[in-house]
Amino acid sequence: MSLTSYPIRPGFLFFAGPCSAESLEQLQTVAAFLCRWNQENPLKVKVLRAGAWKPRTRPGEFEGRGEEALAWLAEVKQEWKIAVGTEVANAKHVEACLKHGIDMVWTGARTTANPFLMQEIASALEGCSLPVYIKNPISPDLGLWSGGVERIARKSKGKIGCIHRGFGLYNPEPYRNAPLWELAVEMKRLYPDLPLLCDPSHIGGKREYLAEISQTALDLEMDGLMLELHPEPDKALSDAKQQIDFPGFEELVSKWVFKHKEGNSSRMTQIRCILDEIDDELIQLLGRRMRLVQEIGNLKKDANLSVLQLDRWNAVVERALSQARQQGLDENFVRSLLHCIHAEALRLQRDIVNKPFD
Repeated sequence: MSLTSYPIRPGFLFFAGPCSAESLEQLQTVAAFLCRWNQENPLKVKVLRAGAWKPRTRPGEFEGRGEEALAWLAEVKQEWKIAVGTEVANAKHVEACLKHGIDMVWTGARTTANPFLMQEIASALEGCSLPVYIKNPISPDLGLWSGGVERIARKSKGKIGCIHRGFGLYNPEPYRNAPLWELAVEMKRLYPDLPLLCDPSHIGGKREYLAEISQTALDLEMDGLMLELHPEPDKALSDAKQQIDFPGFEELVSKWVFKHKEGNSSRMTQIRCILDEIDDELIQLLGRRMRLVQEIGNLKKDANLSVLQLDRWNAVVERALSQARQQGLDENFVRSLLHCIHAEALRLQRDIVNKPFD
């Protein structure tokens, strides 16, 4: 399938390749496909990605070919003239990648969650120009993600980017990892100069979710995508269900829609002005609500009442959800909003109730 025209964003980054580097033959097969793809299509795959080391949850599972895989990647790079990248989890991994001429590396979610490992990797990269991409940590913690970026930035001279691969919540159904798109958007806001890629393979966990996840990433102005691509996915030694074969890759990419990044209409400008006014009103209402909450806190203190009044709170939730249904609002959204408001109200009242009397 040849893609001839669609409005690709300038500078869009596209990485693809197998979850794990399983053999030289496998990598050569993938490289041959990607080189043909790049010759025939305007959207180029910039990096052939493949894991040399695979940190598995349980012992005894396939953990990658290690440095042997780096030698394969180096050979593929030279033969097919395509950049190659892999994941690193410690300083020795970085040193091995530098020795074999790997073109880019990224940190996995488990590694990003560990400041000690991130500092070790940063120190190994000191003065190097090797590009490094930092995946989000397993937990939805922007501080850890930002900390990883800052540690690398202090040492490395190379290009730095981020990869959104979803978060490990207890029940992320239907996906393998919860997207929590709002955190990715916030990371983009905090670091507007750093490219932010999305990894739909790890978010979805199953190839049937790749289309909707990757399109959402494009709609949210992600700067690139990283996909897991395998000649025979069902025979893959790791993460078989989330990898796609060559025909699946072609079909998936052919359906992507790159929407315009810039542009306004007079009506859109009018609506945004109204939204700004509503946001101002919401903040003012929240301020008024919290001042009343503090007044109730003082009354509870005087009457020696507990901060949490569960019956009252249940009534507030039910009333709000009833109104939400009338307004066509998503109930989960309203519950989350109420949870945040209630948590802040409890905090304010605890401070009042626990403060000693004058």
